[in-house]
Amino acid sequence: MSNIKLFESKQIRSVWSENEQKWYFSVQDVVGVLTDSSDVKQYIKKMLSRDEQLKSNWGTICTLVEMEAADGKKRKIQAADTKGLLRIIQSIPSPKAEPFKLWLAKVGADRLDEIENPELATQRTRELYKLKGYPDDWIEKRMRSIAIREELTEEWRNREVKEQKEYAILTAEISKATFGLTPSAYKKVKGLKSQNLRDHMNDLELIFSMLGEASTTAIVKAQNPKGFIQNKQVARQGGAVAGKARRDLETKTGKKVVSSENYLPESKKNKLLNKGKKK
Repeated sequence: MSNIKLFESKQIRSVWSENEQKWYFSVQDVVGVLTDSSDVKQYIKKMLSRDEQLKSNWGTICTLVEMEAADGKKRKIQAADTKGLLRIIQSIPSPKAEPFKLWLAKVGADRLDEIENPELATQRTRELYKLKGYPDDWIEKRMRSIAIREELTEEWRNREVKEQKEYAILTAEISKATFGLTPSAYKKVKGLKSQNLRDHMNDLELIFSMLGEASTTAIVKAQNPKGFIQNKQVARQGGAVAGKARRDLETKTGKKVVSSENYLPESKKNKLLNKGKKK
């Protein structure tokens, strides 16, 4: 969530560079927010054709940064830092330009504050969930799940597990053992595409997700596995603990834990429903 910023309730993907100590923002997201264009890529092409100077410096202003793409996968997309965005904004006739400049300054200041006081980052994540309309009791569980996830990835990092691809595989192993579904298959159940799966889990789903990762962390600490292969075995063991608990509950209640429920806006839910009827 810390890499998703909201400007006037619209999402802008971003990545913080520890080496350079600055934010990089998705150019496509920023242009989309400022123009409300239905075809952002085409708008950017027209913008560059109008501004030859911007076009000639585009490769310097923009850089490829890995962020989550529309299909939910990590891909390198065009991004720019604050200085680069300010230059791009000059070529966009938008009444939102000035408010956006102020927003950029605040995002930068907020990050510096968070470095000095890490608790501010947690507080702002809570505020972001509240702005999105999530109930307080759900937010508490989600914040706890984030903390558990961070503890697990830290243990993996300390045991020679490489980031990104290997983390994703280990997470999928825990999910399969816990819910009988990989994250991608789980997203299909909920009708999700680019959205974060856990942001659309109900209380029980979040609880079992936390149990799977917390159990994996406990076993990692006890067994001290090294490298990807050994940690993959432990991920299955940790997920199996949660999987057994899930099946026991389902037997007692007669209800499945995995649900198609999500927190998508009603407009998107209706579109998904209509697509399902046409098939």
